[in-house]
Amino acid sequence: MPRQLPSVLTPPDWLVRNLRPQQAPVPWAAAARAAIALALPLTIGLAAGEPAYGALASMGALSGVIGDTADAYRMRIFNIAVPQLFGAIGVTIGSLVYGHGWVAVGAVTCVALLSGMISTIGAVASVSSLLLLLNCSIGAGLPLPGSWWLAPLLMSGGGLLVLALALLAWPLRSGIPERAAVAHTYRTVADLLAATGTERYVDIRLAVTQSLNQSYDLALARRAFHHGRNPELARLLAQLNAITPVVEAAPAAHQFEEPLAPEVADAVRHLADAVETGYTGPIGLSLPVPTNETARAVDHALRHAADVVSDRSAGKASPRNVDDRLGRPAALRVRATRASRNVLLSAASWRYGLRLALCIGLAQALVSLVPVPRSYWVALTITFVMKPDFGSVFSRALLRALGTVAGLVVAAVVLALVPLGWWDVPVMFVLGPLIPVLGRRGYGYQTAAVTPVILLLSDVLNHLGTALLVPRLADSLIGCAIALVAGYLLWPESWHTRVGDRLADAVADTARYVEYAFGADVDPAARARMRRRLYRDLSAIRTEFQRALSEPPPSGRRAAAWLPLVVAVERIVDATTAAGVRIRHGAQRPSPAEISHVALQLRELSDGLRETDTLVAVRTDLTGPAGSVLEPLRQEVAAARAIASPH
Repeated sequence: MPRQLPSVLTPPDWLVRNLRPQQAPVPWAAAARAAIALALPLTIGLAAGEPAYGALASMGALSGVIGDTADAYRMRIFNIAVPQLFGAIGVTIGSLVYGHGWVAVGAVTCVALLSGMISTIGAVASVSSLLLLLNCSIGAGLPLPGSWWLAPLLMSGGGLLVLALALLAWPLRSGIPERAAVAHTYRTVADLLAATGTERYVDIRLAVTQSLNQSYDLALARRAFHHGRNPELARLLAQLNAITPVVEAAPAAHQFEEPLAPEVADAVRHLADAVETGYTGPIGLSLPVPTNETARAVDHALRHAADVVSDRSAGKASPRNVDDRLGRPAALRVRATRASRNVLLSAASWRYGLRLALCIGLAQALVSLVPVPRSYWVALTITFVMKPDFGSVFSRALLRALGTVAGLVVAAVVLALVPLGWWDVPVMFVLGPLIPVLGRRGYGYQTAAVTPVILLLSDVLNHLGTALLVPRLADSLIGCAIALVAGYLLWPESWHTRVGDRLADAVADTARYVEYAFGADVDPAARARMRRRLYRDLSAIRTEFQRALSEPPPSGRRAAAWLPLVVAVERIVDATTAAGVRIRHGAQRPSPAEISHVALQLRELSDGLRETDTLVAVRTDLTGPAGSVLEPLRQEVAAARAIASPH
């Protein structure tokens, strides 16, 4: 018999998770924009006899390429233009304190504190704060050519070039990305209905949540630009609202553990085609005759969706079509005031800001006391690694080190074989598209693509050639080490604050949802908003758990133990939604005592999650009238409380 390899040679699961590439389509348009945006400024700089200025503009374009991830054109303005403003401020501060020793250390550390706190506001703020600190570190650690105002001007110009290229097709394709997103949501819901009663249901329900999140984000971001009534936008929101009852009916159908008729999913796919093409003519649905309350709910929801999709007046006068289930975005001034207050009063924002400031302060102090070549790269490494909303700190440190090594191999070939000058342009034209292509595969792959580009641009500025390679590797390893020790190992309680407390909040919100969903006077729009927020929060929590699974023990082992509880809470929300659907279509409403008993059990579970990192089985007495509509919900709550510790 062949001898088996010892199990010690089998890589641990957390390492396999980190190295596994993500599946993603090739972004051909973004790749073309990256090639032009990175090569064109370098070409202009060489033609003008100022290659260093061209390299600075290409550095600005690089940040724009990394942020060029949105499909909708209005979102591209936010994702690229706003971070460029913060990047210009950062490089200005950095260049003003360059060479001033401990003044530079203090300034960059303060910027790190501010950057960390700002990044907790949202996705655009996170990218903006990232660029603020990155460019500040570059300005404070690298002698930039020209006057103090020239570097921010050139780098912002490079980023705005990416934005201009990204907006070229806007007049011809206005509204198409948003319609495509809503149509994709309809098709994902069709897959969900086709999966009812099967094991595939849970995974597809997660995909539905993510698709709904993206569609609502695109629609509401676009709505923020329009203070008046926009018929096309109102129609888009009406179509999103119309699919909500279908999504709510899916859990009720899934409880019967029998697949729906194929005609049901086909009808939703037919509606998706109409949404994507903008068709507003009659839509004939061939649906089976409903035989029970759940089938009636699905049938009623689908016919309502068909009415909205085919309604030419959708979004004009009908309040039903105009109302959006997540609420109209507040005015910009109100949102800015609210975000500022949350940042200043949030313990989470201060905690992350202090962690980032500690790491950056240590890095800046180190390079001030010890002569480290290319010292600004230490702070850059820490800035990228210490982004918790981009992934686990441990995982990003590991992938940063591995990606840098791979990128240095490519850079070594380029710097050794390609002469400085015009040959840099075709090389940049080839390397640039790899950033959006590999960036979607994972952080390590993105680092491998970005590293040779930055080294090539740095060589244009400093003419050091292959002498850049070893210092860059050393700086990256130093930065990863500081992030791991000062930003990860010294904060063991960070796992609970980013996972345990958030899950406890979701369980408490679920208790409120249970009480409201079965109340006497229920506003359908308010109920839908509560359900959408719950699913969105649980989706974010599941993502955080997936990140924690990529960490070594004890965090990875603890996340594996807690993940079943996340699934149990998702099933509780599904059961609540399903019971509500059944009540609206003929089932008997539960008594207030039944509702209060379930909510009490959920609140006790929430309180327990805040007090411990170890799950302990809790015996719970959840009984009620036989045949009650809440019986499936009681079973799910009991299952959640019966999840035991791995100990």
